[in-house]
Amino acid sequence: MENKKYLQDLEEIKDIMNRSSRFISLSGLSGISAGLCAMAGAYAAYHFVYTGQAYLGYRSANLNNETIWILFLIALLTLVGAVSSGIYFTSRKARKTKQKLWDIQTKRLLANLMIPLITGGLLCLILLWKGFIGFVAPFTLIFYGLALVNASKFTLKEIKSLGLLEVLLGLIATVYIGYGLLFWVVGFGIMHIIYGIIMKIKYKE
Repeated sequence: MENKKYLQDLEEIKDIMNRSSRFISLSGLSGISAGLCAMAGAYAAYHFVYTGQAYLGYRSANLNNETIWILFLIALLTLVGAVSSGIYFTSRKARKTKQKLWDIQTKRLLANLMIPLITGGLLCLILLWKGFIGFVAPFTLIFYGLALVNASKFTLKEIKSLGLLEVLLGLIATVYIGYGLLFWVVGFGIMHIIYGIIMKIKYKE
């Protein structure tokens, strides 16, 4: 009986330490919603910019002021949708688990996440400005993956695995320039949805 109580105490201590050192309020539904937003954004890009081309085949785009602004608007709306839904589901989980949504671990997580994201975002804007649109999709995957790996030490360990897969997918997409939209759907859409489902089942949300 004493041994059982001792083990329970150890589990409670371990849980408290884990909560104090990691941001654990990430919701599986956040991943699913982000994936759905990404797929909607990819469809919009295909419909308005790559229309008339085979969806699963090589795609080319003629860049002009109109298409650049359309792509920028689609990317902005996709980002706003993904971030908004992520904040909603994460805050809902934080309330259920009685965790603080904004604390020192959240700040550390965001700091480590944003440095690679901002760097990659600026690089992709430069590439888009210079007309190298084929490298935008692969580089967004690579820098996003690096951001996840960099931030993984402050949150759930599964984030690191997702980040490494995103980096690998981005490197493959760099080889197959012209299929970036397809890789973008897989990386930001399908992989996020699969990750979200796994997290939802594993952590019983």
